[in-house]
Amino acid sequence: MNQFDLTGKIALVTGASYGIGYAIATGLAAAGAKILFNDINQNLVDKGIAAYKADGIEAIGYVCDVTNEAQVNEMVATIEKEVGTIDILVNNAGIIKRIPMHEMTAAEFRQVIDIDLNGPFIVAKAVIPSMMKKRAGKIINICSMMSELGRETVSAYAAAKGGLKMLTKNIASEYGEYNIQCNGLGPGYIATPQTAPLREIQEDGSRHPFDQFIIAKTPAARWGNAEDLVGPAVFLSSAASDFVNGHVLYVDGGILAYIGKQPK
Repeated sequence: MNQFDLTGKIALVTGASYGIGYAIATGLAAAGAKILFNDINQNLVDKGIAAYKADGIEAIGYVCDVTNEAQVNEMVATIEKEVGTIDILVNNAGIIKRIPMHEMTAAEFRQVIDIDLNGPFIVAKAVIPSMMKKRAGKIINICSMMSELGRETVSAYAAAKGGLKMLTKNIASEYGEYNIQCNGLGPGYIATPQTAPLREIQEDGSRHPFDQFIIAKTPAARWGNAEDLVGPAVFLSSAASDFVNGHVLYVDGGILAYIGKQPK
C-alpha cells in the first residue's frame, strides 16, 4: 500500500493560478488527486488553467473571492454537485503588504487579515460539514515563519499568520474526532514572484541586502523553491499523516532552528 497515493481524491487549492499554490497543486496531481482551484478574477483563472494544461493536468478553475462567504459557499456547492466532495483543502490564497506599522492604515491592515486569516476560516467552514459526514478530510493552511517570528514592515501579515496557526490548532481540536486532520505548512523564504523584489540585483551588481541576510540566516544557504513544498504537502494530504493533527510543518531550510552566523 502506498500511503502517499492520492488517486481519486478531490483537492481544492485556493489562489493556485501560480506560485506556491500552483506548485502544491501540481504535486498533488502527480500523486493522483483531481485538482480544483480558484482565483480572484477570470484572467488569473484562465492563465492557471492554461498552465495546468501545459503540464498535462486537467484542473478546474473557479472565479471566487475567498473573503466573500456567499461566493465561497456557492463555489463549494457547485464543486460538490458537479465534481464531488472535497477531500483535501489547501488554504493558500494570501497577500502581504510591506509597510512600516506606523505608516499602515487600518484599512490596509484589515485587508491582509481578511484575505490571510478570514479567508481560510470561510473556506474551511464551507468544506468541513461534508468532511464531517464523510468522516474524513485533510485541511492544510499555508502559514509562514511569520507565524513564529516578527520582522519589520510585516505587522499585518505576521498577525494574520499567527492567527492562522491558532486557527489550524483549533480546527484540529474541534474536528479531529471526525477523522479530519488540519495542519499548517510554514514556508521559509521561497523564490516566487511575491518575493522577487527582495532578490533583485542592485545597480552595483551586488545582491539585495535582504537576499544576503536570508542566505546568511539559512543553514541551507539558499532560498527555497516552490517545489520544496510539494513533498510536505503530499504528506499532509495523504494517509501517511492520518495521526498528525494541529501541527505546523516548517519548510524553511533550517532558519527557525538557527541562531545565525557569528559576525566576522
